[in-house]
Amino acid sequence: MAARGRPREFDVNEALERAVDVFWRQGYEGTTLEDLTNAMSISRPSLYAAFGNKEGTFRQAIGRYSRVEMSYVDAALAMPTARAVAEHYLRSNVVSITLPDRPRGCLSIQGGLSGHPTDQRIVDFLNESRGAGEARFVRRFQQAIDEGDLPASEDPAELARYLATVTAGLAVQASAGASRPDLARVAERALAAFPR
Repeated sequence: MAARGRPREFDVNEALERAVDVFWRQGYEGTTLEDLTNAMSISRPSLYAAFGNKEGTFRQAIGRYSRVEMSYVDAALAMPTARAVAEHYLRSNVVSITLPDRPRGCLSIQGGLSGHPTDQRIVDFLNESRGAGEARFVRRFQQAIDEGDLPASEDPAELARYLATVTAGLAVQASAGASRPDLARVAERALAAFPR
């Protein structure tokens, strides 16, 4: 059976990587379809065919960002102790949000810091995405409690929220121009409060 339609004349992953960059620099609301099609070097019909619309492109961009730019999260969660999880996560986060060849800060934070009321679905999507990431840390810290690595008196949800709050603050500071050494010192200060 013959394939329907013309084959895509662009690399979807490469186009999505360019979309990540645009959304990261400009946020969801600040990005237009023209910005996307120009950056991705595709036409509007091609964008619609591959990604649906601006919202669909953003959702896929967040997925790619999570898999590529935030791959350090999986590595952190695989660390042998809760303390090592927190150390790897915070230290890797500082590096990730201050890479010289990438926008500063975090796409999932900057993508939805401001939005029009009609973009509430995006705000909700980002909140759910961050919540799902936080839940992974809750499970990992509960495992640490179950294994005796953390005291039973610790609250895994509180520890996960603590790390999420610190990394969100680091991302905002990075986007405002804070240096990597300054942010690294903040991360170390935060780690001083994390249970050993």
